[in-house]
Amino acid sequence: MTYITPTGHLDQTGQTTQSAAPAAQPANPAAPVTPVTPARNASQTPMRVVVLGAGKIGRTIAVMLHDSGDYRVTLVDREPAHLEGLPEGVAVRVGDPGQAQDCASLLGGADAVLNALPFHAAVAVATVAVSLGVHYFDLTEDVAATHAVRRLAEGARSVLMPQCGLAPGFIGVVGNDLAQRFLRGGGELLDLKMRVGALPRYPSNALKYNLTWSTEGLINEYCNPCEAIVDGRRVEVPALEGLESFSLDGIEYEAFNTSGGLGTLPETLAGRARDVDYKSIRYPGHCAVMKLLLNDLRLRERRDWMREIFESAIPATRQDVVIVFANATGYAAGAKGGRGPLTQASFSVRIGGADTAAGHVNAIQLTTAAGICTALDLVAGGELPQAGFVPQEAMPLDTFLANRFGRHYTRHPLQEAMV
Repeated sequence: MTYITPTGHLDQTGQTTQSAAPAAQPANPAAPVTPVTPARNASQTPMRVVVLGAGKIGRTIAVMLHDSGDYRVTLVDREPAHLEGLPEGVAVRVGDPGQAQDCASLLGGADAVLNALPFHAAVAVATVAVSLGVHYFDLTEDVAATHAVRRLAEGARSVLMPQCGLAPGFIGVVGNDLAQRFLRGGGELLDLKMRVGALPRYPSNALKYNLTWSTEGLINEYCNPCEAIVDGRRVEVPALEGLESFSLDGIEYEAFNTSGGLGTLPETLAGRARDVDYKSIRYPGHCAVMKLLLNDLRLRERRDWMREIFESAIPATRQDVVIVFANATGYAAGAKGGRGPLTQASFSVRIGGADTAAGHVNAIQLTTAAGICTALDLVAGGELPQAGFVPQEAMPLDTFLANRFGRHYTRHPLQEAMV
């Protein structure tokens, strides 16, 4: 187990070392936040938004924003074929955001950029966004990329808000809401467990899994270290460990450590919780097969090869389900400064695909796009800070779910007849 110091540096001995420069503190929903601007209204010019990456999720984001009527959307991709078949009114541009000069040209004149590219493009795009004063949002699960984006936010005149998808993203909003139920008023948070899975509804292979989102992101979260809080200390634990089994609505699942799902919660809750962890949900047996592939066959050392194998051998599916489950245990504040009884608070939802303005979208597309669109909408409406680094937990859960995009999390609960 590797310990993490308050400044995010690793300490193999477990000793905490202070850096000369204090780490920036994350937004705390219970504390005052940066003053925000008045909400946008119908008389204002539509916000100019660039969406980078015309994959399934990027296209869903672009159409979702365009359909709202409040955003002037441009969708960008390197491949012209990926930009075909979009609704009238969604502008398209062919370009390579990975090239700094090209990226600067693509973002020129924009108010915000939503980065739906693979995680390794995050820092390059965020750097250009900061230089132009453009609000930046992304979907990355990569911890190192998020730390780099956060450093760019120091002194920025625009918002930098990474990790705006499902996990990291919405699960952090849920987790923080549960945590604050205990911490508000001086209570005590013991354990916070967050579990998320994007699963095929009808698994038919040994992995009991189908590709529903970025293959690169999937492999990344299976290989990289995982942040957690254990016995009150921020640590890193290995991916694919911590295997557990549970049932939900009569269906058996397993869950295990994967990287990136906690977002900035380990920092937000450092010193305020005993144990905090995140695990991915899969059907039983998946973890054992992945350990064989990544550890015994050493494919973690050949990630490009692993990606080729997955994309050529594992079919994609549009028939998926997203499961979000979080559980917190602790003592709420009691009367006269005491503590109340030991209490558990939970959140659970299963979400299926749905017919939207973007056509029929599967569950992972819907939930991921809804997350980043909600973050943008709250910034555009003046409900979040207007500059600097903004963590997911700055969004109250009630505010998120009441948002026109966030409502997708409650509007499309899975019906067993849905295919």
